[in-house]
Amino acid sequence: MLADILAGPILRRLTKQQLVLWWVSPYQASGEFCCYIEDEQVLSVPLSSDNVSIFSVGKRAHIHLLDIEIDLPSETYIEYDLLLVNEHSENQQAKALATTLPDLCYQDKSRPSFIIQDKINNLLHGSCRNPHHPSSDSLLAGDVKVSNALTCPEQRPALLMMSGDQVYADHVAGTTLYAIHQVIELLGLNGEVLDGCSVENSEQLYQLADQYFQRENILPKAEVITPWYKPGSSMPIFTSTYAHNHVITFAEAVAMYLLVWSPCLWQEVKLTGFAVPNDHQPMHQKELSAIKVFIEGLDKVQRLLAHIPTYMIFDDHDVTDDWNLTAKWELATYQDPLAKRIIGNTLMAYWLCQGWGNDPERFAGDFWQVANSYQQKPSKENQDEFIEYLYAFSGWQYTLPSSPKLVVLDTRTRRWRSEHNFGDPSGLMDWEAMCELQQELIGQDAIILVSPAPIFGVKVIEAIQRVFTVFGQPLAVDAENWMAHPGSASTMLNIFKHPKTPQHFVILSGDVHYSFVYDIELRFRDSSPQIWQITSSGIKNQFPQPAIGVLDKLNRWLYGPYSPLNFFTKRRAMRVKARKVPHKGHQRLFEQSGLGYLELRDDGSPNHICDLHVDGTTTEFVESTEELLP
Repeated sequence: MLADILAGPILRRLTKQQLVLWWVSPYQASGEFCCYIEDEQVLSVPLSSDNVSIFSVGKRAHIHLLDIEIDLPSETYIEYDLLLVNEHSENQQAKALATTLPDLCYQDKSRPSFIIQDKINNLLHGSCRNPHHPSSDSLLAGDVKVSNALTCPEQRPALLMMSGDQVYADHVAGTTLYAIHQVIELLGLNGEVLDGCSVENSEQLYQLADQYFQRENILPKAEVITPWYKPGSSMPIFTSTYAHNHVITFAEAVAMYLLVWSPCLWQEVKLTGFAVPNDHQPMHQKELSAIKVFIEGLDKVQRLLAHIPTYMIFDDHDVTDDWNLTAKWELATYQDPLAKRIIGNTLMAYWLCQGWGNDPERFAGDFWQVANSYQQKPSKENQDEFIEYLYAFSGWQYTLPSSPKLVVLDTRTRRWRSEHNFGDPSGLMDWEAMCELQQELIGQDAIILVSPAPIFGVKVIEAIQRVFTVFGQPLAVDAENWMAHPGSASTMLNIFKHPKTPQHFVILSGDVHYSFVYDIELRFRDSSPQIWQITSSGIKNQFPQPAIGVLDKLNRWLYGPYSPLNFFTKRRAMRVKARKVPHKGHQRLFEQSGLGYLELRDDGSPNHICDLHVDGTTTEFVESTEELLP
């Protein structure tokens, strides 16, 4: 018998006026949502179609989104409960969360809790959580942080910002894909027709005997334009080095989310029992060991996400590596029916499991009508219509009316394509998106800006990416940085130089699998805004050593304060100072997996910046007395 909650509850958007909660059940739930202050009930809301939207993705998988208006005090410890009733069960008694999920509550507590914090004094942030990477899952460090400050409004983190690669759709362990297929059967997740594939539908796909570690054989390829005197050739559209188990169907993408956020379904599946090619056996054994450790910590991850408002935005691996990196890639992908379906399927799953809860109002009206048509009848025609709508949708970005205001950027679907060469990297945001960003900043004294990719990257790495781009190989090095496109780079720098730019500007980013912090000043301006870029990556991933150490040294040698190479960069109007870590010498880039933790002063400037690690240690980033780096 399936558990009443398969994944979640995840606390999503939380303000003084609004509370959003996400969870997945094997049935369409009814019941009641309640809040308590000092054990006295202060809110009771019956679950109904007026406040709960349900999206069914299979016979026994129903995604619920509770969105209610609230009037509860800020800076107050508030407990909540979700009393669920299965109307199709013989026993229709409501079950409390502590009964349904015994590990969801912290020690000596009988309910999960939250604290509404309109003013952000501190927060957790990070990106890049790869379940089968051998590093530790740093969300466990976030769980400890919340546990230690559970009832204290001043110390409990106001929110968790997950800035990309919450899942790896293009890099799935063989064990995970095997579990995904068992979950699909267990929950009766939606099937689909597959145009342009060697199999006709999802059912045939799941039955392929040689699909594990060999999916690149059925993934689509694009024709390469060659001179008349050379034979034509093709290249993969999905160029991830680890595309052996790339998700293909909508059901696979949804099942992946359920498995990375909850321990429940892992208890219902086997980890072994599928055929693994001999040359992939060493990789499989490493992945299997890492997955077992990952599963052991999922109860604490589930507990963390139930206790802290969690905001999310996609980056490449949430959909696929190279996603919209160049206009040439877009042309090849969206003209191929199978490639277009794969991207659309991962976007559908992203909306349901991540994007929906960020700001539900953005997905009302026409969006919901198109999505609901697919839900009511998951046919090929309705799925294609929904995917077409998603491709045209331009509302993934969002804001939070906190202090400082939180502005989260979509750097993937509104790109500034190269005008002179479709093979060059696209700008991360187009002109219209930049103008909208400028409007969000006007009138603000301080801003927290979330950009999945760092706005100010490591110069030596950007130079390497530029060299590969010149030789026509931007996909080989993921040449997608803000400075790779002249239009978007200059526009972003002009936004910082605008006289109405907030005086305190904190940029949160991830993506790169190492952490670093920059303090930034404008040259040639009397009253420069103070800008801090805080990059924390990855939550469960890391850049390999010794490569990151070598690149760190090269960056200092080649782009020091007096290097003539700085004259040729696009950041000449700014001074950038890299923060140091005590007792680490000159090292500025740190590859150890961790979860970012940031404390802010009343004016929105950083007071304390660090990464939290599962072993209880921290990596602190402190101001450097060294000369500013351009």
